[in-house]
Amino acid sequence: MNPHVTRSRRFGVVAAVLGALVIGFFALPNAGVITEVSLESRLAGADGSRIGSIDVPILVVTLLIGLAVLALAALLLTVRLPDHVNVVGGAAVGLFVVAFLLWAARGDTLFAVDLARLSLRSAVPLTLGALAGVLCERAAVVNIAIEGQLLAGAFTAVVVASVTASPMAGAGAGILGGVVIAAMLGLLSIKFSTDQIVAGVVLIVFAAGLTSFLASQWLSTSPEMNSPATFSAVEIAGLSSIPVLGPILFDQSLLVYATLVAVVGLQVAIFRTRWGLRLRAVGEHPKAADTVGINVSRTRWLAVLAGGVLAGLGGAFLSIDAASSFTEDMSAGKGFIALAAMLAGRYNPRGAFGAAMLFGLAEASARALQGFDVGIPSQLLLAIPYVVTIIVVSGLIGRLRIPGASGQHYATE
Repeated sequence: MNPHVTRSRRFGVVAAVLGALVIGFFALPNAGVITEVSLESRLAGADGSRIGSIDVPILVVTLLIGLAVLALAALLLTVRLPDHVNVVGGAAVGLFVVAFLLWAARGDTLFAVDLARLSLRSAVPLTLGALAGVLCERAAVVNIAIEGQLLAGAFTAVVVASVTASPMAGAGAGILGGVVIAAMLGLLSIKFSTDQIVAGVVLIVFAAGLTSFLASQWLSTSPEMNSPATFSAVEIAGLSSIPVLGPILFDQSLLVYATLVAVVGLQVAIFRTRWGLRLRAVGEHPKAADTVGINVSRTRWLAVLAGGVLAGLGGAFLSIDAASSFTEDMSAGKGFIALAAMLAGRYNPRGAFGAAMLFGLAEASARALQGFDVGIPSQLLLAIPYVVTIIVVSGLIGRLRIPGASGQHYATE
């Protein structure tokens, strides 16, 4: 059977189950129950975006959402959508999350703008890690070491930002930390032809062990080295005051804006430039690329180091933007979730960003749900992003067309 049809049907079955759950558990048992949805932000500084809140009748709204999810399920089950299965399936999952949050906040207030804002921020390290993976995979280098690059970037960023009292210097140091791990990956996988998956695992263990040791032996005894200057939100004049969208998109830190620029820039660079064509040629058929004069080794090195830049910046975001200190193992598996986002996005920057936003929404929802009485222990709520990752990777991605030479070593003849 056509793999696109199989994946579409798989998504369709899942969407049908989600739609039934919305109608049966969220809508029908809650007639007359209201959820107040706040459209103002408690976090952003854009006063012009404050337009109050609305009362949402759970029965009506979740019933409409459930019917919409069932309609998307029918579309997936009956119509061939080879290029849009992920989009339609993702829309169904997103609608289910909205219905679930409305149900969880029944009789209370759901701060929708803050949830969307937090979802975007939660997606930043995942996006940067996924983009690092996309660059490497397109050059046929399997980068399992994203977790290690995030940790190295987070540690070096917090130390330099503490010493210099400059978040920009910290971000630069975070990039350097990511590049160091990337250079080690390049040496092992490109120079010495080590098994790339084994090399990546070794580098994760190395980065985790080293940063944990330094944090316990150095940062714990010198707290001034773990008190960095952090990035603050930068309002874009005229845009940050737009209702709803303003505080979500235009009142963010520089690293958030840099992430959005990186997604667009890489999408164009990989699929619309000569450099991108050469990169993809090296990943698909390095011998043919070598024959026409493309330096395979240099192209792979550049891709790996550029990936280190992005992942290191993601680590810097963790320690001097999302938080204001470094803690042991603070990446908490985000490098592996970034790999899942890369796979779900099918080695495409735009798709990787969309998947990272889904995982970011899962993380933000897990935090928001802790403030509501949903009858689920908080420890289980914090596991939601990992559960979503497992479901996406194991059941919904379907058959992937990986770059033809992925993981293969090549030496110029």
